[in-house]
Amino acid sequence: MNIIIGIIVGGIAGWLAGQIMGSKFSVLGNIIIGVVGGFVGSTVLRFVGIYSYGTIGNIIVAVIGACICIAVMRMIK
Repeated sequence: MNIIIGIIVGGIAGWLAGQIMGSKFSVLGNIIIGVVGGFVGSTVLRFVGIYSYGTIGNIIVAVIGACICIAVMRMIK
């Protein structure tokens, strides 16, 4: 069940990050960016001392991480 919730949260976070950053990805691209962004966001925020609780908190952290991932991908291009 946690995997399904992670995919749903990743999809939402990837879509929101795409809207914020002005990127256009497919549904699969949104899910991948969102899931990777969730990992990146939680790692970066834990390093700073901020932790997320609940589904909304996880979505916010994943969106922050996905925005970071999109910004890094733009720098690499």
